[in-house]
Amino acid sequence: MGQVWLAEQTAPVKREIALKLVRGGMFSSVVLQRFEAERQSLAIMDHPAIAKVFDAGSTVDGQPYFVMEYVPGLHITRYCDDKKLSVKDRLELFIRVCEGVQHAHQKAIIHRDLKPSNILVVEVDGKPMPRIIDFGIAKVATEVESQAERTFITKLGALVGTPGYMSPEQADPNVRDVDTRTDVYSLGVVLYELLTGILPFEPAVWKQHFDLALKQLREDDPPSPSNRLRKDASTMMASGELRGLAPTMLVSQLRGDLDWVTMKALARERRYSSPAEFATDIRHYLKDEPVVARPPSTSYKIRKYVQRHRLAVGFATGIVGLLVAFGIAEYFQVQKITRERDRADRVAKFMVDMFKVSDPNEARGHSVSARQVLDKASANIESGLSKDPQLQARLMADMGHAYANMGLFPQAQSVLEKSVAIGRRAAGTADAGTLNAMGTLAFLYIRQGRYADAESLLRESIPAEEKVHGPKHLATLAARRYLAFALENEGKYEEAERLQQQVLATARQTYGPSHWETLLSANVLANILDDLNRLPEAEQLYRETWKAQIETLGADHPDSLTSASNLAGTLEREGKYEEAEKIQRETLGLRTRVLGADHPDTLVVKLNLANTLDASGRHAEAESLYRETLAVQRRVLEPENPDLLATMANLANTLRSEGRLAEAEFMQRDTLTKRKRVLGPIHPETVKSAEDLISTLYAEKKPEEAAIVVRSLVSAFEQAHDAQGEANTWYDLACLSALAGRTEEAFVSLKESVEHGYSNADHMKADDDLKSLRNDSRFEVLVTQARNRAPHPATN
Repeated sequence: MGQVWLAEQTAPVKREIALKLVRGGMFSSVVLQRFEAERQSLAIMDHPAIAKVFDAGSTVDGQPYFVMEYVPGLHITRYCDDKKLSVKDRLELFIRVCEGVQHAHQKAIIHRDLKPSNILVVEVDGKPMPRIIDFGIAKVATEVESQAERTFITKLGALVGTPGYMSPEQADPNVRDVDTRTDVYSLGVVLYELLTGILPFEPAVWKQHFDLALKQLREDDPPSPSNRLRKDASTMMASGELRGLAPTMLVSQLRGDLDWVTMKALARERRYSSPAEFATDIRHYLKDEPVVARPPSTSYKIRKYVQRHRLAVGFATGIVGLLVAFGIAEYFQVQKITRERDRADRVAKFMVDMFKVSDPNEARGHSVSARQVLDKASANIESGLSKDPQLQARLMADMGHAYANMGLFPQAQSVLEKSVAIGRRAAGTADAGTLNAMGTLAFLYIRQGRYADAESLLRESIPAEEKVHGPKHLATLAARRYLAFALENEGKYEEAERLQQQVLATARQTYGPSHWETLLSANVLANILDDLNRLPEAEQLYRETWKAQIETLGADHPDSLTSASNLAGTLEREGKYEEAEKIQRETLGLRTRVLGADHPDTLVVKLNLANTLDASGRHAEAESLYRETLAVQRRVLEPENPDLLATMANLANTLRSEGRLAEAEFMQRDTLTKRKRVLGPIHPETVKSAEDLISTLYAEKKPEEAAIVVRSLVSAFEQAHDAQGEANTWYDLACLSALAGRTEEAFVSLKESVEHGYSNADHMKADDDLKSLRNDSRFEVLVTQARNRAPHPATN
């Protein structure tokens, strides 16, 4: 019946106000009576929680209006959710609302339309204050509606109030009058929504089945707030987050007194008689006092007695509690001492048995290596520590780490997998020891080339690491660094870079730029930048990291040697062969001295040095070093280890450069088969092996066999829905065909490339590999098609 406008009062006070006036064309006597009633109702009320009336009057056309306080606030539910108020803060704000409604009742005014949109919240001096508005359908509590008013209400829709918030008596056509308890019911619905985020009854029913909803409101009791939430998992999760609680914690907090208080406000018979009584019971809850809403029981009476005699009961309970606690503490202390003594005895016995191998009587004149000591321990640990699985799992993890550092990967894998299995059974993945073993095993998988296994294990352990240690703990950062390393080796470079940038930033901020974890993280990020072909960035980061590691750890520390080796690899890719070779020879000497000639990390440096020699055109020297490295790798590594496969691939390319095509082809086929099995058919390293084999087959004048490999590669890209990979493969084939003088085959392949999305027309036109095709008119047609496929810059 009314309109409310935002207006500005210019005198005597300049301020924004809310101007309410009767909607044009509704000047009937009933409407005017209701408008006047609202104006009078607001005029006689004076409470901070009720919007104030400043002035009233009529326009020159006789249109009545009144001027109210402008409240620039949010609906109470929206405000609480936006601020993510706790349950306690929501209850304290709701008490102020009850006080405002109680003031209205004391002035004999019943609101009859209390809902969140009629309760706005503003901040006064940083504190939330409610303002109740819209007394448009309020009534004087001592009067009964006139027949004219009832007729008017019927014309407007038969009911006074808002569906979902109206009381059962408002929804009953046989009830001609309501009392103050109808506002208590509406307040109960508002509290229900503040606590749970949803209404007692499904809102959809009001829209789709209005009569059924009215019947349900009059006859059925709604579910309690905790039960309503528990049956709606998605709402429970969202509501918990908005109240700063885990979903189950929110349900637990509502269960009990808050359920009783809310349901008493919504009851048909035993409802609170006034908002003041409602607010008082909420205060009882906030003070941990018994609430009136809860039916009395023996246990509840006891709790009430305790509330009345807190000091005496607390003192007596404290004395008894101290005595009980002292006895329990003594018991557990004895248990702990006994357990630690037994554990120490088991460790001592295990260590004595482990080192018996070095006893002269056992060794019988032979020297004993650390490897033999580890082997002895590995053989005895399952039986020697079976009574203490947690200790057994942790010692196994340490042994696996030692095996891995010695380059004995199969032995390390066996021990670490047992450690993880025992740790999971004995303590679960939330145990620090189990997580340590999982991280060590994941890194071993990476060193073995089992990147998918490493990724799976790390994605399982990282959430547990963050929960047990926190997101900035060294163990958590190490696990995330390992995951980035695994993703890099799987060819997921962009995801790996994003993750490793986060790890490095956290390490720098938490531990400083010179901490070993920060430097390791920088090294891994530089690896990823190198793989992304951002060589200057990678070189700079390697140099900074290597310099810091030499200053803090020493030049012969394994981390320093790793950075040096990686830097040399980047320099070789940049064509800086002389500096790369110098660093690699120095690193090889240090690694050989520190780790031994057969250690996998030493062999990596040899492989990188051979790469540099080959790239600089010294193929014979490179071949010799490749063969020397490969011989040792075949002895100490698994047949499909990625380092071993890299040596095979690089040796095959050197043989091709030397014109020994048959040997190169044989080795490339073997490498390709193994890389497909280990890395998958479209991993960058697998694709590189396929391209190398295709080039060799063309050099051997075997185009048909080369075409078979190409089509196999194209098929793999098709299955992976990688159109760019298909286009690039067809383009490479076109280049090879053109270089071999097979013009028709070259045009067929180039056409396939463009049709699959190849769009770098400028590169195509300038590519010397396609020089023999340029004079053919078909070439310009394909260049034009490629250019048309290129994305065009957006225009305004």
